[in-house]
Order: sequence, then structure tokens, then C-alpha cells
Amino acid sequence: QVQLVESGGGLVRPGDSLKLSCVVSGRTVNTLAMAWFRQGPGKEREFVAAMKKSGGSSYNGGSVKGRFTISRDIGKNTAYLRMNSLEPEDTAVYYCAADSGNPITSSLRSASTFEYWGQGTQVTVSS
Repeated sequence: QVQLVESGGGLVRPGDSLKLSCVVSGRTVNTLAMAWFRQGPGKEREFVAAMKKSGGSSYNGGSVKGRFTISRDIGKNTAYLRMNSLEPEDTAVYYCAADSGNPITSSLRSASTFEYWGQGTQVTVSS
């Protein structure tokens, strides 16, 4: 059974940076497709970034491309989301997700692709 535990959220000012962590247990992180989604107040859950088992990554091109980076550390069995130049619009609960299959790139953007989910970590960007 795969379990995901996120951490690293908090209250930051516009322009600040944060690094979210997702500790994986039950399987090694490189045997899973990993992703980050977020859900802002009154909004639907939104794809942020994903990484295939191979290490290839994809991003929500409209809102986070160039500012957010997904990565993983196999030794720590952890996935990360580095967020730079944070904006108030980035305020949301951020969720880590994982899947044991090999989803194609286009399906990485869909929450229904992912079998396992963490509990979420709150990120609030406010001056």
C-alpha cells in the first residue's frame, strides 16, 4: 500500500519561494508516476506538475510554467515541488498524487489517472 505525506506549506509573501515535500512509503518513488495538484478556495482541483517513472516532467503551461519545478530524490524516497515567485493566485491546498502505472503524458493532467493521494498541505500567499 502506497502512502504519501506532504509537508512544507505555509504562509508566505508574494515573490517568496517554498519547497513542498511528498514522502513516499510502500514503493520507491521512481517506480511511480508522481504529480502535484492544487485546489484553491472555491475552485476545482487543478493540475500543477507531474513526473513520469522515467523522470520526464510536464507542467501546467498556463499558470506555473517557469516558476515551479517538480523533482525527486530516490535516496530519500521523496518527491518535491519547488515554487518560486509565488503569487496570491497560487494560494491553495497542494496535493501529492502517485500512480503505479505508466500514464501517457496527456493523461498526467487528469486527477483520475492517479491512484494514491496525500492529505494536502496549505499554501497561502498574502501580503
